[in-house]
Amino acid sequence: MKSKPPRKTNALRLLDSRGIRYETASYDSGGVAVDAATVAQKIGMPPEQVFKTLIAVGPSTGPVAFVVPGDCELDLRKAAAASGNKKIEMLPLRELKGLTGYERGGCSPVGMARPLPTWIDESVELFETVAVSAGAIGLQMILAPADLIEAAQASLADLS
Repeated sequence: MKSKPPRKTNALRLLDSRGIRYETASYDSGGVAVDAATVAQKIGMPPEQVFKTLIAVGPSTGPVAFVVPGDCELDLRKAAAASGNKKIEMLPLRELKGLTGYERGGCSPVGMARPLPTWIDESVELFETVAVSAGAIGLQMILAPADLIEAAQASLADLS
């Protein structure tokens, strides 16, 4: 179900300021985070086309963001290599909002409170459009992969 967002998030404001075209898709989540496969089903897109944002921490870089397809898991070894770390571990959930400004289930790679080095799984280029969180639980933004890469100031890597 595609609709106008109920409010502008930091991610959507950033896209607007850069003149990046996007659509939004909202879904009823009951106000709680749901997994990417459920989000894909609710917005009518294949799970491999709905990307999730995960935040990890490496000893060389500190916090880093990784964006992977909803039907995949982040490969920590590949993520560490891509980001220039010997190893990485997931950011403790209690630190997510303070670092990114976003809650679990609504974390977008675009418009974080503190911009982080970001890597997007290279499979993003297989699609004409992809969906990622628009910065709020229950709201996705759908845009061209090149625009997502630009807006997130991301690099591509094999992450899953």
